[in-house]
Amino acid sequence: MLDVRRLRLLRDLAHLGTIAAVARAHTYTPSAVSQQLAALEREAGVPLLERTGRRVTLTPAATLLARHAETVLTALEEADAALVAARAQLSGPLRIGAFPTAVRPLLAGALATLGREHPGLELRVTELDPVAAPDALRERRLDVAVVHDYDIMPVAPDATVDTLPLLEETVYLAVPRGIDLPGSDPPGGDPVGGTRELPWIAGSAGTACHAVALQVCRAAGFTPLVRHHADDFAAVLALVAAGQGVAVVPQLAAGRPPDGVRLIPLAARRRTGVAYRRGSATHPAVAACVAALRASTRSYLDG
Repeated sequence: MLDVRRLRLLRDLAHLGTIAAVARAHTYTPSAVSQQLAALEREAGVPLLERTGRRVTLTPAATLLARHAETVLTALEEADAALVAARAQLSGPLRIGAFPTAVRPLLAGALATLGREHPGLELRVTELDPVAAPDALRERRLDVAVVHDYDIMPVAPDATVDTLPLLEETVYLAVPRGIDLPGSDPPGGDPVGGTRELPWIAGSAGTACHAVALQVCRAAGFTPLVRHHADDFAAVLALVAAGQGVAVVPQLAAGRPPDGVRLIPLAARRRTGVAYRRGSATHPAVAACVAALRASTRSYLDG
């Protein structure tokens, strides 16, 4: 019989790529991970890892087993959800991740609803970039995550995660008032090309917001001169108002721009959704959180 905990380690190695990364995810030592994978190899009766120097790669048999591990782990999530549903009241921790601009308009109302309707839940919120959400869900550091991607740079599906859409937002080019950009008129034009000689403000390297700023500019035929990096959109808009550059800003972050900022709508859209581990959709706490987020999103859109 194959050990489920060892299967989880193999699945995570398939996603994370190195034994060191798997060890960090599970707070194990690399040697402990290697020992568990060696034990799984003995259980399977076939080679699972090929070693080249310090690096390991999965054999074809290991890749096949990792895919089956996804099915097994999904079934375990469903079994856990069924057991929790049999309880009289929801209780215990519910770990929620969200990107900053979703917290006030979407997540805060959902948390109030969950606290009122399910007081036994221990709500725990972590702010994180959507790029980090799949790993956090897979490693069980989160149960639910509010995530986003952009239609011009869609995120590839993850076999371990299911995502339910919440809303689509307009994406704006934020520029200092007084700057005229070719293409900003008539409505529907694309003014990004007019910023090729201007400094840009973008998120930290590795974040989704940094990547989308680069992609918007590449689509317009140039690489932007990124002078400032900021992950807080309030700081981004303050820098724009101070004449320090231009930036891409989604609707959730652009509600009340400071004086001195002009917002020009672009054709790109940002898509926000709620993600959870595959197989956990029927878990009562996850289902309650998803329902609360959907209701909070409707209130935001109606408001």
